[in-house]
Amino acid sequence: SSDVCSSDLEGRRTFANTLKYVFMATSANFGNMLSMAGASLLLPFLPLLPKQVLLTNLLTDLPELTIATDRVDADWIERPRRWSVAFIRRFMVVFGLVSSVFDFLTFAVLLWLLRAGPAEFRTGWFVESVVSASLILLVVRSRGPLLASRPSPLLAAATLLVVALTVALPWTPLGHLFGFVPLPARFLPILALLVLAYVASAEMAKGWFYRRQA
Repeated sequence: SSDVCSSDLEGRRTFANTLKYVFMATSANFGNMLSMAGASLLLPFLPLLPKQVLLTNLLTDLPELTIATDRVDADWIERPRRWSVAFIRRFMVVFGLVSSVFDFLTFAVLLWLLRAGPAEFRTGWFVESVVSASLILLVVRSRGPLLASRPSPLLAAATLLVVALTVALPWTPLGHLFGFVPLPARFLPILALLVLAYVASAEMAKGWFYRRQA
């Protein structure tokens, strides 16, 4: 009997962590699609080069690969849950739109405040996109408040590593190979404010979303 219960809880945990990955991947891809489409209409140059898009996807995937090790809150596994495409679609739209709003705020800062050229614009959006996508995983991995549920050590370490690598990359020879350039020092505190505002907005959107689903 205990073996059956234990097995049923490993199955529910696996399902919950799978959902976390699906939520993150679908909402991030939807938001990036909206942002890329909008930027392509507004800009006289490509918002990101193909190799930069591939690097963005690689880096944002790294923390997601550790989701299998993540802790699962009790409310995820208190009862069996069904796969719901409609629920996933609603999650994708809400969080994809939040992501896209902050992408466009980043575009405004880069173009109007910093007067960024193509290389600076691509670098700024790359850094904002990867950093925010990595940190937002810590928000959507739990239904509850961000600080009330700790991620697994591996997920936390992978997230911090990707954030550090992304911020440092434009100043390295590897960053130069990908077409990135060092960003103006005044952009970094603005970037930090944008990312913090994004995390706070996603946290509020999460509370609103799950209250509506109750």
